[in-house]
Amino acid sequence: MPPDVVTAARPKFVTPRKSALDPGVERFVVRGGGAMVFALEAGDVLALALAEGGQAVEIAAFSAAGRDGLALFGLAGGGAPDAITAILAGSAEDAARVRSGLARRGLDLGRVRAARLFGDAAPAGATERLLAEAAATVVVAAPTGPGSVWEQGAPTDVVAEIRRARILPAGQFRLPEPLAEPRLDIVIDAASAVSFEVFAGEYIQIVDVAGRQCSDFLAFRRKALDRGLLRGIEATTTRTMTGTAYPKPGLHSKFFDQDRLPLVEVVQDTVGRHDTFNLACTARYYEDMGYFGHINCSDNFNGVLEPYGIDASRGWPAINFFFNTNVGADNVIWADEPWSRAGDYVLMRALDDLVCGTSSCPDDIDPANGWVLTPIHVRVYPAENLFKRAVGYRMTPDAPLELTRETGFHGRLAALTRSFTEYRGFWLPTCFAAGGPQAEYLACRERAAVMDLSPLRKLEILGPGAEDLLQGLMTRDVRRLTPGQVVYTAMCHAHGGMIDDGTLFRLGPSNFRWVGGDDAGVNWIKEQGALSGLDVHFRTATDSIHNIAVQGPKSREILAEIVWTPDGRPTVPELGWFRFTVGRIGGYDGTPVLVSRTGYTGELGYEVFCHPSDAGTVFDAVMAAGAPHGIAPLGLDALDMLRIEAGLVFAGFDFDASTDPFEAGIGFAVPAKKADDYVGKAALERRRAAPHRALVGLKLSVSEHIGHGDPVFVGRARIGVVTSATRSPHLGATIALARLDISHAALGTAVEVGRLDGYQKRLAAEVVAFPFYDPEKTRVRA
Repeated sequence: MPPDVVTAARPKFVTPRKSALDPGVERFVVRGGGAMVFALEAGDVLALALAEGGQAVEIAAFSAAGRDGLALFGLAGGGAPDAITAILAGSAEDAARVRSGLARRGLDLGRVRAARLFGDAAPAGATERLLAEAAATVVVAAPTGPGSVWEQGAPTDVVAEIRRARILPAGQFRLPEPLAEPRLDIVIDAASAVSFEVFAGEYIQIVDVAGRQCSDFLAFRRKALDRGLLRGIEATTTRTMTGTAYPKPGLHSKFFDQDRLPLVEVVQDTVGRHDTFNLACTARYYEDMGYFGHINCSDNFNGVLEPYGIDASRGWPAINFFFNTNVGADNVIWADEPWSRAGDYVLMRALDDLVCGTSSCPDDIDPANGWVLTPIHVRVYPAENLFKRAVGYRMTPDAPLELTRETGFHGRLAALTRSFTEYRGFWLPTCFAAGGPQAEYLACRERAAVMDLSPLRKLEILGPGAEDLLQGLMTRDVRRLTPGQVVYTAMCHAHGGMIDDGTLFRLGPSNFRWVGGDDAGVNWIKEQGALSGLDVHFRTATDSIHNIAVQGPKSREILAEIVWTPDGRPTVPELGWFRFTVGRIGGYDGTPVLVSRTGYTGELGYEVFCHPSDAGTVFDAVMAAGAPHGIAPLGLDALDMLRIEAGLVFAGFDFDASTDPFEAGIGFAVPAKKADDYVGKAALERRRAAPHRALVGLKLSVSEHIGHGDPVFVGRARIGVVTSATRSPHLGATIALARLDISHAALGTAVEVGRLDGYQKRLAAEVVAFPFYDPEKTRVRA
């Protein structure tokens, strides 16, 4: 690999005034199964590197005249760009952007040929370095086929790094690709503001061109202005209408005026950290700091809003996009450099005809704009465009941005509910209109329920060294696993703190699949594999394997009716606990699935894994077979009740990196007799011998709400914390999982859960055994 191409190295720390990338370097990720379009100039270098290996790349290029441009990169076309064409025919966000980019430039894929780079045998980090002899537009795709869920052939990401031959002078920037063809395309120079009009249904995109630059946004109802009334975004009304109270970083879903009428709704946000709804900066702020006459956003707005008959204000209430503020324990607002990076944006939809004002904030006396003022860009898109709701998600702080995705089952679920929440980068339903969480809970306990668990992280671990690597990372004894078996296990840091919990599938002698709740586990396995020197490689399969859980006492009957398995593979009725089988929905030529007897509810149940393109077929078959048994869809609210009753832990609530498996209540996943060494073993042996905290069950004597983080007391001493809590339909009482000092963890110990400040309100509770429901697990083993 050329030394100037960086793919897996740790990034430089971002310091004030500095970018994480060198001048002239741009880095993107072409998602496995996706595509991107790039505009290159003469002398630019496009380096393509495989993130995990085994991924073909198809590339098409256009000259400035719109003809085949592969020769500009020293490439020969091998055929029509079939893979790119297939990807662009889909509904994915990246496909829509490439289609728009080509249409805007008047480029036709039918006029060019495509070249194929890499292949199934290409290792992780394999790189192709392409030098542009002249200006060109390039489409890069990472194609994939549907595949079978047991083939471990998931598409993987391609890192695209552009090194520009022409470094732009200070104050000039390359703009990101538009989301569609804009109606308005407005540059807001540093330290200035603009005004513009939008119509109901249009989309407003506020782009941070260079990163770490704040932008204030105002919106006024045009119809009210025509009647001489000023009706703009109003903070108190917005908080009231959305039921959200600041302080917290982020954005409301909608913003309202004082008449409680909505003005804009947020559709996409790639940053996730914005204002606490303070005023746009004012002259008084700078005067109080000793900077008299300093330019400010409020005065800038006064100038650009005057043509609309809007009187001047000494301080405008505004949405402060990209402004990184929060509120400390002393209830004082603090600010630091923005989280936004070059090209980050917020996309809103206008809910009425509006007069808008947008600024590039001139604050250069504190970290609010990263100490360097840069432009803001505004694009307005016509109402006929359709942009999916999404928020930005990064696997790790240094990872590329991903927008919230829809699972393969989303279309079916969206027909049953509008109540979705973002979970680990995907939209998942919280509850369903037909019954609500209580009815969904009862369906799972008494009949059957189906839930979408596709956001679970999946990683394929393959190769002769796979078993040795996993034996050195997992608390369980991986060598004892046979093909067709699943084991629940933990992974820990050297100090014994947990990284993640999850299930490990053994698909073959050297073929494993990790299914965990968080990206931290996937990263850890890959990082340790790179350091191990073992012959092992990885394929991240989260986007190519989606899954539903079919849980409840009727689940076996439902799946037995529709899942066909080949000779030599167990049928659904034959499937043992923590075993899996492969088969098809509907017979020999049906939809391929992998079915495991696992779950997260404490009931007899299964998980059904499939390719996202087959998700609708699988869901329909399960619901049709389950209808006579009273099957119901189940959302996250009901799942929380089920899993807490079953004593099943959740990352970020019941454990984190400061918690060992014993303190997380899963000490059974750390066998004392595992002979081989693994990361964290020595620390866990010490912690096993001298425990300090324990996870216990609590049952309250009153039916009041408590939640994660509530303190637990004995007298004046705080002896623990509630990690998860719910109202148990099974017990008719409020129950909780709590981590307590070992001296107060004995069954029957009387404790109190603190509310308010922990002293004004105390709720009596007793330490009880958990699981609260079916403690012997007779139902799940049935």
